[in-house]
Amino acid sequence: MIQASLTASLLGLGLGQMVMGPLSDKYGRRTPLLISMILYIVSSIACAFVPNVESFIVLRFIQGVAASAGIVISCAIARDKYSGLEMTKFISLLTMISNVAPLVSPNAGSAVTSFSSWVGVFVFLGLLGILLTGIITWGLEESLPVKHRVTGNFITFMKNYNRLFRDRIFMGYALVNGILFAGVFAFVAGTPFIYQNIFDLSPQMFSILFAMNGLAIMIGSQVVKRVTGRLTEGSIFRFGLCLSFVSSSAILIAVLSKGSLSAIFVSTFLFAVSIGIIGPVSFTLAMESHGKIAGSASAVLGTFKYALGAVTSPLVGIAGEHSAVPFGIVIFTTSLLAIVSYIVLIRKIGTQSEGIKKAKTNA
Repeated sequence: MIQASLTASLLGLGLGQMVMGPLSDKYGRRTPLLISMILYIVSSIACAFVPNVESFIVLRFIQGVAASAGIVISCAIARDKYSGLEMTKFISLLTMISNVAPLVSPNAGSAVTSFSSWVGVFVFLGLLGILLTGIITWGLEESLPVKHRVTGNFITFMKNYNRLFRDRIFMGYALVNGILFAGVFAFVAGTPFIYQNIFDLSPQMFSILFAMNGLAIMIGSQVVKRVTGRLTEGSIFRFGLCLSFVSSSAILIAVLSKGSLSAIFVSTFLFAVSIGIIGPVSFTLAMESHGKIAGSASAVLGTFKYALGAVTSPLVGIAGEHSAVPFGIVIFTTSLLAIVSYIVLIRKIGTQSEGIKKAKTNA
C-alpha cells in the first residue's frame, strides 16, 4: 500500500501537467503556479500527519498534481522568454536540474531520515514549498502577457491537444524524450538492487555511484550549452541518440555476460550523459512551432515522461532482486524505441522539409 503511494504521486505528476499546462495558457504563468504551490504545502504537511494509508495515497496524488505545475509551467516560461539557440541553452540548464533531481533526491531523503522518521520528509517538503512560494511571490514576474493568452473553454483546450497529437514532428520529439526519460526511471528503480544485492556494495558506496549519474546528466547538459551555435540542434540530437544506443547496448551485453561492476557503471554513466544531451534539444525542437500554446505543449512532453516512467519502473524487478537482465533489456529497449520513433516520425518529415527549404533557396 505504501508503494502504491509512489505510483499515485507519479500519476499526479503526469496527469496534473495536462491540466496545469492549459490553465497557464489561459490565466498566465504566475497565478496557477502560486495556487498550486499553496496546495503543495498543504498536501505535504497533511501527509506527515495523515491517520491512515488510504488517505495517504490520496494526498500523495494531490501532492503530485500540485508539483506538476512547477514542472510544466517552468518550461512554458522558458518558451515565453527565449527562442532558438537561447532557448536551447536555457533549457539545457533547466533539464539538468529536473533530470538530476530524481537521482539526488534519494540521498536527500536518507539525510532527513537519519535524524527523523519518515514524517520529517514531508515536513521538510512542506517547508521547501513555503520557500518556493516566497521565491515565486517576490522573484517571478508574469511572462505571458494578457494579449497572448489562450481564450476559450474546455473544448478549446481539447482542440489544442488534438493539434499537438496530430503534429508528427512534435510527437516524434515528445516520444523520444519520454521514452528515454523512462530509462532514467528504470535506472532509479533498478540500480539499488544491482549495486547492493548483486555486487554487495555498501549503502555509502552505492550513494556515491548513484550520485555520479547525476553528474553525468550535468555533463550532457553542459555539452549542449557548449556546442549550441557551432552545431545544429538536429546534429546534437542525433549524436545523443547514437550515444544512448551504444551505451544501452553495452549495458545489455554487460548484464547478459554477467560483466563487472565497472563495465555496468561506465555504460550507465554514458547513458546518463546521452539523456543530458537529448533532453534539452528535443524540448527545444518540439516547442519550436507551438509558442502560443506552450503550456499545453510542455504538458504533453512532461506527461509522456512520467507515464512511461511508471511503466518501466516495475519491469526492472520482474526477475527478482538478484537479476540485472530485465534492467539491461528495459534500458536497451528504451533507446531502440527512441531511434524507431525518430526514424518513423521525424527523419522522413525533416528530410522533406530540408528538401523544400533547399528548393526555395535555389529558386
